[in-house]
Amino acid sequence: MAPIAEVEGRRVALSHLEKVLYPAAGFTKAEVLHYYATVAGVLLPHLRDRAVSFLRYPDGPDGQVFFARNVPPGTPEWVTTAEVPRLEGSSRTVVVQDLPSLMWAANLVAEFHTHQWRVGAPEEADRIVFDLDPGPPATVVQCCEVALWLRERLAVDGIEAYAKTSGSKGLHVLAAVRGASPERTSEYAKELAVEAERAMPRLVLHRMTRSLRPGKVFVDRSQNAARKTTAAPYTLRARAEPLVSAPVTWEEVEGCRSPGQLVFRAEDLAPRVREFGDLLGPLLDAERAGRLP
Repeated sequence: MAPIAEVEGRRVALSHLEKVLYPAAGFTKAEVLHYYATVAGVLLPHLRDRAVSFLRYPDGPDGQVFFARNVPPGTPEWVTTAEVPRLEGSSRTVVVQDLPSLMWAANLVAEFHTHQWRVGAPEEADRIVFDLDPGPPATVVQCCEVALWLRERLAVDGIEAYAKTSGSKGLHVLAAVRGASPERTSEYAKELAVEAERAMPRLVLHRMTRSLRPGKVFVDRSQNAARKTTAAPYTLRARAEPLVSAPVTWEEVEGCRSPGQLVFRAEDLAPRVREFGDLLGPLLDAERAGRLP
């Protein structure tokens, strides 16, 4: 029998707590659940009212890894779900609104990925995102250079940018926007990616041409498309170690001289949240959202 936890009055079944999910770190499923319970206060606001896609890795990153976009079988009736438009019709997806739903979802062992729009208004983007992906030997250090350029360029248009690690090799630059469709944010993101390549031709690529990737940073803006999702802030990633997509300060981005400086594991996040609170909190403030030119 799976142990049942009582979470804010809901009964949540938790399974295989002793299973080691990250063998390189000896990090167990119980520790995954503990991590999500610890960061719930900063994570939940970024999940609320957003359809969630789960990148599941129930046996760890070395096992089967697969995307689950529809409501999984056995989802408790108290977990919020929403109808989401797809290329072909629509489908019902999970919306993680509260702590019991978060703990139920964490028990599935999954990365959390969200769209740049809220359920109920899929035609209106409220986020813009740039996924900076380094082609070796480039690293997150080069991504930081590109992120600083994007930050300044967005500021010219009155848009305030924030950064987080991808939890893998790169960096995400995000901003809150309003009054724009996903099509428009995608166009605007492409304009800036092209501009960045023009400004820094030795460093930046705006197209994913594999042969040109080595040593350059690919500015991937595809995640602004209405049907695409991006790893949510604070999600664990399916990597060898329990790495987190962690918000970072611009001082940390400016000061990054080696890749290890911007690697954050599950255990690093509680002290960071105590020190900084939610560095991406301003993304949730509609008053601070910028308008695209």
